[in-house]
Amino acid sequence: MTRTSLLFSAVFAVITFSTHAVASDQTITQASHIQSGTYAVEAGHTQIGFSVLHFGFTNYFGVFSNASGTLELNAQSPASSRLSVTIPVASVQTTSTQLTDELKSPQWFDAAKFPDATFVSTSVQMVDQNNATIHGKLSLHGVTKPITLHAHFVGAGVNPIDKKYTTGFDATSTFNRSDFGIKTYVPYVSDAVTLRI
Repeated sequence: MTRTSLLFSAVFAVITFSTHAVASDQTITQASHIQSGTYAVEAGHTQIGFSVLHFGFTNYFGVFSNASGTLELNAQSPASSRLSVTIPVASVQTTSTQLTDELKSPQWFDAAKFPDATFVSTSVQMVDQNNATIHGKLSLHGVTKPITLHAHFVGAGVNPIDKKYTTGFDATSTFNRSDFGIKTYVPYVSDAVTLRI
């Protein structure tokens, strides 16, 4: 991801951002020391994992890929930071080819009609030095509702491969899919969805 002047739990996922600016080779572990600026989401290292409770027996997992977006990061004034992420719904994958195809259908996500899910932040509140609560709006399946992300700063520094200044975060959220009109098999497949970005 380059500087331009920045669904769903046991699946590990992280959003990484990078900028062309040069910094020291030392990894930063305190969010207040991150380089402020506008970062682009790095699709190749960003995963969105989700889980639902399947018939009360197991937590079933899936992932989305090819996310894009921006983080306008102000390390000195985190509350003024802004995050926007777009997820192509047709990128959904599970361990079952049949289920993966079904999830793209009108019965579930209806990817042809609603090709993208988007999250746009409305406020950022620091919880402690490396954790924040990000309130925002999720647009999914033609419906927009507020959700909250619980974000954790992982690290920042110059990527040794591409020499770009990079910062990484992960975030979690739980919401009800029926709020977005996705009600298939509720309650046998849980309404509650756990999301990790």
